[in-house]
Amino acid sequence: MELLLTGGTVYRGKTFVPADIAVSNGRIVSVSPTLSREGRTVIELNDVWIVPGFVDVHVHLREPGFSYKETIASGTAAAAAGGYTAVCAMPNLSPVPDCGEHLQTELDAIARDALVRVYPYGALTAGERGETLADLPAMAGGAVGFSDDGRGVQSEEMMLRAMECAKALDKPIAAHCEDEALVQKGWCVNDGDCARRFGLPGNDPASEYRQVRRDIELVRRTGCRYHVCHVSTRQSVAAVRAAKAEGLPVTCETAPHYLILCDRDVENDGRFKMNPPIRSAADRQALVEGLLDGTVDCIATDHAPHAAREKAGGLDGSLNGVVGLETAFPILYTCLTEPGIVPLEILLRALCVRPREIFGLPGGKIAPGEIADLTVIDPRRPHRINSASFRSLGRSTPFDGRPVSAAVILTLCGGRVVYGGAEGEKL
Repeated sequence: MELLLTGGTVYRGKTFVPADIAVSNGRIVSVSPTLSREGRTVIELNDVWIVPGFVDVHVHLREPGFSYKETIASGTAAAAAGGYTAVCAMPNLSPVPDCGEHLQTELDAIARDALVRVYPYGALTAGERGETLADLPAMAGGAVGFSDDGRGVQSEEMMLRAMECAKALDKPIAAHCEDEALVQKGWCVNDGDCARRFGLPGNDPASEYRQVRRDIELVRRTGCRYHVCHVSTRQSVAAVRAAKAEGLPVTCETAPHYLILCDRDVENDGRFKMNPPIRSAADRQALVEGLLDGTVDCIATDHAPHAAREKAGGLDGSLNGVVGLETAFPILYTCLTEPGIVPLEILLRALCVRPREIFGLPGGKIAPGEIADLTVIDPRRPHRINSASFRSLGRSTPFDGRPVSAAVILTLCGGRVVYGGAEGEKL
């Protein structure tokens, strides 16, 4: 039976247009001001927004190997609750997907348990140790790209070889940029005022941006498609902007916490500890400007769940990583779009459009024949972020308790309701 979404307003680039949407067999069959209800399962909407499903190109689902932190089932349930219909899963797993056999283990779990589309990365190097190249050709058919996320590739020669291989396979590299020679042992926060305030070792911003610059030079030599993960510094933004102006195939992402917080907001609590750390107000402003001018292509959450005990040691004694799938749109809309800092069109471009363009993923349009990956948003549903209600097994977010003004109320993936909504319910 066909599904009918009625009473909503459909996103058409810069505007919303009242329209009904009919869905059948995983695809949109009709978009029209008025569609018949006869023979259709109806979900009634109340003048809310229907947009293409969000895509997060940087998540940690923790399975296989670390299911006490998160599972594919719980992580994709969290994604659905956040309006995400597709996520790209990082390879810091056990076994690390560094060959065809190990990647297939992850693919089998995805096929069994995922609520939304999951596109895994293959590792760049064996075991993500940076010593020998992973079996990239064996993973090319099942991996969305290659990454050693969680660790920077320290050897320039190794990264060059990886880029040459990825270029031949026509796959992108998504790089965690971190020069370990520039990182203080036991760092906890951004270097500078924040480190002095807490009396803790700091993370030098140069550890990120110098490796970004190194890798852009390698892109210039190889032509490999190159995507910078979780950009956090103004120098990295400037490097990517210059690479784009040169016509190099370089893209990047940042995360909500880098766009909204600066190191003056950091508290001595594990929910403020992540890698890279929250940077200065000047870095945050540069990231916002990069989002506005298109230098920053995507907003990705770097959703990185841990067990409660692993985040209970303050800044010094907690593991790096926070969750973000269930908070991203509400906090971004409330803090950036509602005040007029980032137009809704740019926010949705970073959540819906550019991730699909960069990684060649389906969807992104609300039109007949397109896949029915849809997110429904109520921009007038104030509430407080409550980590206790998360579908994710992780609870650590710097935004816990923050008031927000919008909410995701319904998510469809392949025409199937994966979050919210029931027949006859008015949303």
